[in-house]
Amino acid sequence: MATERPGETAERPARRGGGRRPRIAHRGTVVRTERITPHMIRVVLGGEGLARFSAGEFTDHYVKLLFPPAGVVYPEPFDLEEIRARLPREQWPSTRTYTVRAWDPDARELTIDFVHHGDRGLAGPWAAKARPGDRIWFFGPGGGYAPSPEADWHLLAGDESALPAIAASLERVPPGAPTRVFIEVEGPAEEQALDTPGDARIEWLHRDGGEVGRALVRAVRALDLPADGVHAFVHGEAEFVRDLRRHLRVERGIPLERLSISGYWRRGRDEDGWQSSKREWNRMIEEEEAKALAAAS
Repeated sequence: MATERPGETAERPARRGGGRRPRIAHRGTVVRTERITPHMIRVVLGGEGLARFSAGEFTDHYVKLLFPPAGVVYPEPFDLEEIRARLPREQWPSTRTYTVRAWDPDARELTIDFVHHGDRGLAGPWAAKARPGDRIWFFGPGGGYAPSPEADWHLLAGDESALPAIAASLERVPPGAPTRVFIEVEGPAEEQALDTPGDARIEWLHRDGGEVGRALVRAVRALDLPADGVHAFVHGEAEFVRDLRRHLRVERGIPLERLSISGYWRRGRDEDGWQSSKREWNRMIEEEEAKALAAAS
């Protein structure tokens, strides 16, 4: 994932018939790092701690990285439930959710791209300081989207937080499939080379200090979309995603099953704050959308 963004809650999935099923915590060891743009750092993890990790079904796979408070070292094998049971809350790890940019099962290497804005946040500064041999625990992967081979047309849109998933998705678009891509970044220096077998038109939108998402909303609204057969992936800052969800669902009439669309993060909130409010936020958006669709019918 490109920037610190929310994902689902960190609770374990329920077993059928009740109870909880223990989750597997993977341990990644830094193999190498690379600054691919002035504000994007690529970290490749490997090692025996990834022996039980697997990904590939989806192009928006994500993992939940675990960052302990300064000076706290956890015993191995890592057990989050044991940590929560025995240690005070202030010693629990913080979770940050990041997209799997690539997974190479043969080399057993996991690639994650991080947006770095100086000393802000947890994951960006960690990536900037990461060196070969450093280790990090994480859960995952989750995910739910990949470009549909049955779709007639693909739309991919997002800010930096969605860029790794967009890049991974472009690599899986069917050969020759018409694809429009809008990626908003701060400026030209943040653009990346992207590969795809599809018939893709990629448009980079530059904020130049402006409001996140404003250029994306304008670009998607101005797009000449086909009447049907569209499969869309739209993710990033919650406010512009909200605007585009209403536009695509209500004004364009795209069925929800043909959309992967949600807020990865929200201005003014860290991941903990966004996760705690995201369910209520989603409920409000769905209610607004249902009313708008009913009024339009």
